[in-house]
Amino acid sequence: MDLIDAIKSIDKPHEDDVLNRLFTPWGENLDKDNVLTEYPRPQFVRDSYVNLNGYWDYCIIDKPSDFKNDQLNAAFSDEIPAQMDGQILVPFSPEAMLSGVEKRLNPDQFLWYKRDLPEFNRTSDTSRILLHFGAVDQFADVYINGKFIGSHSGGYLPFTFDITDYLELSDDKRAFGKNTLSIRVADTSDSSYHSRGKQTLRRGGMYYTCQSGIWQTVWFEEVPEIYVRQVRITPGSDLKSLSILVSTNKPTQVSVKFPGHEMMKSPDAEAPSEKEQLIDSSFSSDTYPTAGGNDGEPCYYHFEFTIDEPHLWSPEDPYLYPLRINAGDDHVQSYFAMRYYSVEPDDAGIYRFCLNHKPYFLMGVLDQGYWPDGLYTAPSDEALIFDITEMKRLHYNMMRKHIKVEAARWYYHCDRLGMIVWQDMVSGGSSYAKPVVSYLPTLFPKVFGRMSDGPSHYKTFSRGDSEGRSEWLTEMKNTIHYLYNVPSIATWCLFNEGWGQFNAAGATILAKELDPTRPIDQASGWFDEGSGHFRSVHNYFRPLSVEVNSHNRAFVISEYGGLACHIDGHSSVDRIYGYKKYDTLDELGVAYFNLINGDMKPLIAKGLSGAVYTQVSDVEEEVNGLMTYDRKITKISTALPVR
Repeated sequence: MDLIDAIKSIDKPHEDDVLNRLFTPWGENLDKDNVLTEYPRPQFVRDSYVNLNGYWDYCIIDKPSDFKNDQLNAAFSDEIPAQMDGQILVPFSPEAMLSGVEKRLNPDQFLWYKRDLPEFNRTSDTSRILLHFGAVDQFADVYINGKFIGSHSGGYLPFTFDITDYLELSDDKRAFGKNTLSIRVADTSDSSYHSRGKQTLRRGGMYYTCQSGIWQTVWFEEVPEIYVRQVRITPGSDLKSLSILVSTNKPTQVSVKFPGHEMMKSPDAEAPSEKEQLIDSSFSSDTYPTAGGNDGEPCYYHFEFTIDEPHLWSPEDPYLYPLRINAGDDHVQSYFAMRYYSVEPDDAGIYRFCLNHKPYFLMGVLDQGYWPDGLYTAPSDEALIFDITEMKRLHYNMMRKHIKVEAARWYYHCDRLGMIVWQDMVSGGSSYAKPVVSYLPTLFPKVFGRMSDGPSHYKTFSRGDSEGRSEWLTEMKNTIHYLYNVPSIATWCLFNEGWGQFNAAGATILAKELDPTRPIDQASGWFDEGSGHFRSVHNYFRPLSVEVNSHNRAFVISEYGGLACHIDGHSSVDRIYGYKKYDTLDELGVAYFNLINGDMKPLIAKGLSGAVYTQVSDVEEEVNGLMTYDRKITKISTALPVR
């Protein structure tokens, strides 16, 4: 073990740094009149779509002196500010350069947004107008024409409101005139227990610039009085059967169609099963239209298909079936893939990750999802595509989306381009005791990495607050529900390195109930409780090795590498943060080649099921990326494919 490198890698806050102004090629060429205009939800597409990205008015104000943070997700009587500070380019956070604001929202402040909605005519006087938010970090109160319509808490998941009854109509009830949308945002960042991922108010090392507010597309659409609420698609383990569950807000005739198959169900909605009730209750009500809406009890329709000669999905052949759902006058375009993920023993009895019941080695790379100009928000759809295709060019077949829920279009591109995804839950909890949750387990994994994660350790793992534990479980359930249909997602990763970890065994049981079709990585790094489908370790400073047949689980090195090389003119700061440092790209290339082909790949025959290299790109002072932070230089010219 390289003790010196381990000690040097201890991150320190540098919140007073002024980062170099790095722009990606897409940020440099951003068309500010056409920002992220693509339909934001590729697995649930309707023809009606009005994109609200672009310039909004904004202001940042201090919270009232008597304001309490436990009031965040509630309606208030204070007036919407009449005077705004200027304009912000949505959906970029005010902290991001591309927003045009470059101001931080502090925990003791509110961020207000305001804009007029475009005037339009609806097709029917019984149709509904649904307002969608891809994600708002962290708490949002929404107003139409000064009237409070609802709130949402949590910075990573989408939410929707039916705003029809709040809009000003003309006499014929078809034309909408001038209407004003206002949003108030609060964000505690890492000053509270709420989920925030890598964001911190004290930037430095492996923790990055915090961001806030709207960071994914905002849009609205018109739907008929009766419409599809959700679709749940489950390919069977036999690789031939397909189950589709459709729910609507009221009874109607529903049909499902894909090439060679079509089925229709009568308006007599079926009673939800116990499992379906669990599925539906796992998604918070504010994700469905609740403000002024006409929703009653959800109606369920089951469709079971057999595909005799299925075209199976894989990274080498990412075939997607187009899917159409009709519910009365509502029409939704979607897609699915026939594939199955599992952990099974190979011919030698070693448990391995399997794709379509065949051992499949996961050549993975860690993806933070950060951009120098947009922070959490990629500057364009092409930027999302570039990261995926560049990793495929370097022979990676899996990306671990690290403690962030990405925009829906990123998952769509992974689906269609053929990139397996390991999806992390977003971490939270109070201030981390870094020596216990990160440093000591790195140095002494056998001593500190097997600590029991019971109630006596909740405070040790920054989970002493019962509200925080309950909130995280709700967000875990909502994340699984939201991303359930994504074909490329192969594994749910619940906790990372003890960051807010608690009752991981119980969380694993709940995750399996919600989604029995995917393996679970219970604890990535250490603090293993022996459940889930993987023995999952991080190893940056000692020779790589494997542990096979640990409770009949597959063995993965879920983080390794982190080889650092600073590139002048393409780095955020002059400091270097990484686990092993190299002065030139040639030196880095030799070390990378030896690590991949000399140290990691020989372990596959011994039972290694997957390995996740750190990481896709540099992020701020962490310069251990395969690409520079601005994506202008790929540091590694080639990597040998896994055979």
